[in-house]
Order: sequence, then C-alpha cells, then structure tokens
Amino acid sequence: MINEKDCLQAIANGSEEALEQLYNHYCDRVYNTLISYTKSAEDAEELLQDVFVTIYNSAASFEFNSSVGTWIYRIAVNKCLDFIRKKSSKKRSGIFTSLYVKDTTEVRYESVDFVHPGIKLENKEDSVLLFRAIDTLAENQKTAFILTQIEGLPQKEVADIMRQSRKSVESLVQRAKGNLREELKKYYPERGNT
Repeated sequence: MINEKDCLQAIANGSEEALEQLYNHYCDRVYNTLISYTKSAEDAEELLQDVFVTIYNSAASFEFNSSVGTWIYRIAVNKCLDFIRKKSSKKRSGIFTSLYVKDTTEVRYESVDFVHPGIKLENKEDSVLLFRAIDTLAENQKTAFILTQIEGLPQKEVADIMRQSRKSVESLVQRAKGNLREELKKYYPERGNT
C-alpha cells in the first residue's frame, strides 16, 4: 500500500519513481474504466497514458479537497468523455465522405460489438448487448452506471468524482437502469415479462 499524498507530492517535485508507484497502484482499475467507455483496448491504453501524463503535469496543483483516487477517476472520466465527443464529432463531419466505400455502393459501418475483457466466455453475447445499450444512455447516466455498476465504486466516491450529491448519483443510476431495461427489451422481449 502506498501513501498517496506523499506519492503525489513527490510527483509534484518531478519524481518519476513516485509516478510509477501511483501508476502501478491504479492502472488496472483506471484501464477498466477507460475500456468501458472506449470499447477499444488501443484507445484505452492511449487514454491511460494521457491520464497519467495529466497527473504528472497537474500534481502540484492538486489541493487534496478529495482523495487522490477520486481525482484520478475524475481525470479518467473527463478524458473519456472528451474522447467520445471528439470521436462523435469526427463521425458526424466525415459521414458523407466516408459512408460509402470508394467506387461502390457498399455502405461502411463500424462494429459496435465490444466485449469487456473481464467478461466470462458464456456471458460475452449478453455483454455485447449491454454495452450497446449503455451507449444509448445520457452522459451523466452512463458515467454513474459505469462507475457504480461495472467498476463497483461506492456511490459516495462516484458522487465526488462526478461532483454531484450522492442522491443525484443514486437517481442517475436508477434512471440508467430503467433506460437500459427498456433498451434491452428490444433484444430480450421475453425477459421483460418475468
């Protein structure tokens, strides 16, 4: 177990060794959060590096108003949301130029079939549909759901990460679950009756 406060102060003083300690302590959990948003190992790895570069560059300005872990997750979530917005914007702007394969009428599309690496083999099909449904959620619902239900963070910590009240996070999770239930009925109509 590392002393996060001392570690962050050492990083603020330029210690790469302290950054490595913090990275080793958080990298797996942060990576899981990133991949839940990006649905791409390559993008998640790139964002993971970006998160820790930001930590290295911002350590001196951290005021310890929250836990170091909360701050790291906040950086990770913000990086993910920015990444998704940019990706979405690029898709919209390039839709007419890249929609069709050159010299044919074949329509191009991106596969959205993502399987989280932590999912057991027998649950992979359900996982694909769940992540497809998660993508339909509003940004705040998506964040609250991923952090509490997929990453297993306590609602209090998620509230700190999202800068919301615990009650708001609870409400966002409930709305997310309701919206996911409705979205998943399209794939499993028989499950909605039980």
